[in-house]
Amino acid sequence: MKIAIGSDHAGFDYKTEIIPYLTALGYEVQDFGPTTADSVDYPDFAHPVSTSVETQENELGILICGSANGVAITANKHQGIRAAIAWQNEIAALARQHNNANIICIPARFIDLDLAKKIAHTFLTTPFEGGRHANRVDKIACC
Repeated sequence: MKIAIGSDHAGFDYKTEIIPYLTALGYEVQDFGPTTADSVDYPDFAHPVSTSVETQENELGILICGSANGVAITANKHQGIRAAIAWQNEIAALARQHNNANIICIPARFIDLDLAKKIAHTFLTTPFEGGRHANRVDKIACC
């Protein structure tokens, strides 16, 4: 499975730890940056990750910033994206099962690294349930 990942400066350290973790699990991870922990603007990284998922260059995406709000808001501007913020493992699972989220947004300043890794893994391994949830997901798009 091909995964897109990106962050801002607040999520940089988590991103650099999550990439080898996912690679060791067999995922192909495309890093959209940043390449340092210097201050950056999160939309510069959230948009490319979102575009790659929207165009199916990557199957799913992971975005990491301080609160996860900025990257989630940015990602959800893309018509084909359903980005969800997860600060608990169960929320990551429900985002996939019920909402067919295709990008998970992780709040690095509010959870520890081990939980961030667990959230990423759960998100990537949890399937969409479909059924009654598919009807609801189909109603999300504005166009």
